Amino acid sequence: MRTLFFLLVTAAVLAQPQPGYWQQQVDYSMEVDMDVKTFRYSGTQELVYTNKSPDTLKRVFYHLYFNAFQPGSEMDIRSLSLRDPDARVGSRIGKLNKKEVGYLHATSITQDGKTLFFQEEETILVVPLAEPLPPNASTTLSMVFEGQVPKQIRRSGRDSKEGISLSMTQWYPKLAEYDHEGWHTNPYIGREFHGVWGNFDVKLTLNKDYVVGGTGYLQNPEEVGHGYAEKTTKTKGKNLTWHFVAPMVHDFAWAADPDYIHDVLETDEGVTLHFFYQDDKKIIANWKRLQEDTAALLAFFNSAIGPYPYKQYSILQGGDGGMEYAMCTLITGNRSYTSLYGVTSHELAHSWFQHVLAFNESKYAWMDEGFTSFLDALGEQVLNEDVNAFDRSYEDYRRLVGYGLEEPLTTHADRFDTNIAYGTGSYDKGSIFLSQLGYIIGPDALLKSLQRFYRGFAFTHPTPNDFKRVAEKVSGIQLEWYLNDWTRTTKTIDYAIGSVDQKDGKTVVELKRLGTMGMPIDFGVLYKDGKQEVHYIPLQMMFGDRPGCGVGCVKEKDWAWARPTYTLTIDAPLSEIEQLRIDPSGFMADIDLSNNVFDTAN
Repeated sequence: MRTLFFLLVTAAVLAQPQPGYWQQQVDYSMEVDMDVKTFRYSGTQELVYTNKSPDTLKRVFYHLYFNAFQPGSEMDIRSLSLRDPDARVGSRIGKLNKKEVGYLHATSITQDGKTLFFQEEETILVVPLAEPLPPNASTTLSMVFEGQVPKQIRRSGRDSKEGISLSMTQWYPKLAEYDHEGWHTNPYIGREFHGVWGNFDVKLTLNKDYVVGGTGYLQNPEEVGHGYAEKTTKTKGKNLTWHFVAPMVHDFAWAADPDYIHDVLETDEGVTLHFFYQDDKKIIANWKRLQEDTAALLAFFNSAIGPYPYKQYSILQGGDGGMEYAMCTLITGNRSYTSLYGVTSHELAHSWFQHVLAFNESKYAWMDEGFTSFLDALGEQVLNEDVNAFDRSYEDYRRLVGYGLEEPLTTHADRFDTNIAYGTGSYDKGSIFLSQLGYIIGPDALLKSLQRFYRGFAFTHPTPNDFKRVAEKVSGIQLEWYLNDWTRTTKTIDYAIGSVDQKDGKTVVELKRLGTMGMPIDFGVLYKDGKQEVHYIPLQMMFGDRPGCGVGCVKEKDWAWARPTYTLTIDAPLSEIEQLRIDPSGFMADIDLSNNVFDTAN
């Protein structure tokens, strides 16, 4: 397994998932001093930026996320203007005083030793280069910066409601991503992210009573102790420096608290699991129980999608709910065990769908959250035998459509008109994209598509079309219609049984397409003697069939989308039939199930 880790990470550096693909490379070295009394910190950053694009770059941009936590910021105003704001934010930012606000400022920047002038635009830093950076060249950007950790509000912060001292996420000046679409200079308004792949070498100096965990491999365990090593060297003074190295990640997060319990579990997968949680008798039993269950989740996700490519993963109590980061997650810990396990499962699944397959979350939140939610539900179904694991997504989606609040999944994560439209769309409708795709191409082809996608696009920034093309190649079915209608529009699926008649000893059914999105149809027949059969009606635009129609399945002629009706003839009299049903599996997201069933007894 360790050899496989090495091969995966090495291959990632050379990965070319398709002709013409390129992505930038950035390597960070940072040294940071944190004052745990004032929650102010200062640091130096040396950043080696390699331009693998075909363009000459004349300026670069950094994210300064902590500047969002100030009264009057875009995050503050946006929260106040939404009719259903995130309850964790609400109006809290506007009430922060000078000691509670967050900030992050560069005090000086040089490029290969030459002084640079720069301009701060709230959470974005604009930096014109002294020397343009041509293709296939590297430059070193050195920065001195200072910050103040905000009172815990959204993801990051100090003194969380559960008493965690430091949740350090989106805490450092982070170079913005440049790709084939140009610069991605999204201000921090509250939601998703996009980052450059690279290597991190980070030294954190803070009070020696604090226990630190997060992204990367600790380089000096004997020096710091705190559960990383049994024997430690003596440390002089009141502070201690923690040295972490993280290869091939696009983010770096950490948390620290003087009261952390630190447990370690070595898994059969060759991955070391670290757990950091408070010494609080109300939660200890749940966090102990969580450890073996996390190992089981890791093993299942590996088998379902592909191997987790790092040798370590950490789960840290902190933050304001649950949020994934490179090689770790921060979650609130004072929960029921069902909730703690559920959040851990979801955030761990993000290691595949965000921290190996690094979607542009701001543009494709539905891939990031939806693919993760699908994998999470699959784990619930297999590991916990929850046969209803996928049902909630379908229920939430139908409810959103009923409210009239649905927006296309192509909406930028920060631009949704309501939080419910963002959440239901990204998590639930995004998850249905996959479970419903399994209905279209078959569950085996779906899993093979995900596995091939993972192998082919690991450590890159894949797009929806990349996954669609993989699924087309695996299944032999054309899927542009599906990607377009499901993610780029708010067209809905609604099929109905129009009429049922008997003619010449056979049952004749008229099916109607009432919605504007077409789908292949599984039409179930339950006979009075208990026999069951399914009539499979392909959608003409698929130009292919789902494999494995099998015993009890009758393949019918295809149905062209523009034709609103379809006549199906069943080779049996109506008197022998007990029930007719559109989509017996329930994996088609038909918005009105009331017209999908015909009972002959009624």
